Amino acid sequence: MTTMGAGMDGKVVRRHGTLLAATALAATLVLTGCGAADDSGSKDTAGPAAQAPAAKGGEANRDAASATDAEGAAGAGAADLRVDQRAIIYTGTMRVQVDDVDAAAREATAVATRAGGFIGGDQRRSADADAVAELQLRVPAPKFAGVVEEIAKLGRQQSREINTQDVTEETVDLDARITSQRARVDSARRLLTRATSITDLVSLENELGRREADLASLEAKKRRLADLTALSTITVSLAGPAAKTAGEKAETGFLVGLKGGWKAFVASLTVLLTVLGALLPWLVALGVPLGVLLVVLRRRRKTPALVGPVSAPPPPVPAARSAP
Repeated sequence: MTTMGAGMDGKVVRRHGTLLAATALAATLVLTGCGAADDSGSKDTAGPAAQAPAAKGGEANRDAASATDAEGAAGAGAADLRVDQRAIIYTGTMRVQVDDVDAAAREATAVATRAGGFIGGDQRRSADADAVAELQLRVPAPKFAGVVEEIAKLGRQQSREINTQDVTEETVDLDARITSQRARVDSARRLLTRATSITDLVSLENELGRREADLASLEAKKRRLADLTALSTITVSLAGPAAKTAGEKAETGFLVGLKGGWKAFVASLTVLLTVLGALLPWLVALGVPLGVLLVVLRRRRKTPALVGPVSAPPPPVPAARSAP
């Protein structure tokens, strides 16, 4: 009996444990379902109210990002415009020693022409080994550097100087002044059409002429700047093998002075002989007849003195008588 009681008590204990475990699992599931329902309900209830600010915030962020991108793009574009649209005047001076000055001058002219430019000036000195050619080339600003490099390859470059002048502010100022001056001219023209007296008419005509003259001066300056910025200037000196550079020092000393004096003497003697050769035909043509005439005149003066009449002897003087 004791053994059977103990077995029944064990079965009862196991059943109560199983029941408690099942009850705890059911409670857990119920609580989990309620929590899920509460969560879904809260999400559904707060969805429109919570999503609207989130959407607005997202749109605001997108707008801010777009504005930032636009400002960045605008800043980049402004920077590009500031670099690309600057008005810069390029000028260059270079000296190149070449073997044949004339051939090098023709090649430099061809280089400028191929670049879309032209020759602004051409000066040549001598035709020997010390010949020098001064060329002024006008080439488009974008081709400036390329033309300089091509000309440097014509011979042995002795010197190069490149200068730039930024006239952007001056150009902008000229544009503003031209716009303002045109408005003033138009205003003067309108007032001129409303003049009612001769005095007003004359005064307005004078004022209109002055304003138009100022406008023409500003437009001329603008055209000049536009020409200088559109076409760069390159002054090229092509020197022969024996041409001296401008930086060479003058030689001094006794021998140098003697050599210079001898050259001056020979040059003076050459000039004197040239003048004498030019006067010799006139001296022969006029001097010979004049000399003959002088000789004839001298002979005529001497002939009467030689054949003149013989003078008669003086009468005799009576002798003095003696006293008785």
